[in-house]
Amino acid sequence: MIAVLVNPNFAAAEIRMRAAALRLQLSLVNASSEQKIETAFAAIVERAAGALLVPSDPMFSGWREQLVTLAARHALPTLYFSREFVAAGGLMSYGTNILDAQRLAGIYTGEILKGAKASDLPVLQPTKFELVINLKTAKALGLSIPLTLQVAADEVIE
Repeated sequence: MIAVLVNPNFAAAEIRMRAAALRLQLSLVNASSEQKIETAFAAIVERAAGALLVPSDPMFSGWREQLVTLAARHALPTLYFSREFVAAGGLMSYGTNILDAQRLAGIYTGEILKGAKASDLPVLQPTKFELVINLKTAKALGLSIPLTLQVAADEVIE
């Protein structure tokens, strides 16, 4: 079973709908404040989750060090939404390349400064995603990352 840390005030409903559509067995664990993170991890351990998914949520970005530390303390393989978690010692991330997203925001800003109406500009979706793997963390968790996955990664931290 995979646990998913969710902020019930942000995207929990969307995660539930997507999991149901894909027929995935997920255990959603609420964490709506920094003080509730320890309780959330206790629930994850109690439910004997084999892994944890930390989805994209602005609130979780501010808790990066705490989330990575707790995942390591509980020997919980965790997939994050941003490479910054992996750089901080997390196992793996897959998500939007933040530099590419900022480039797109800059293009929009430039167009608006040139006089374009924001409502006339097309909606842009992220197009560049990156997979980042931390082999040191994998080793500490007793995991072997297949070479094919390492080769497919955009960045491998050793």
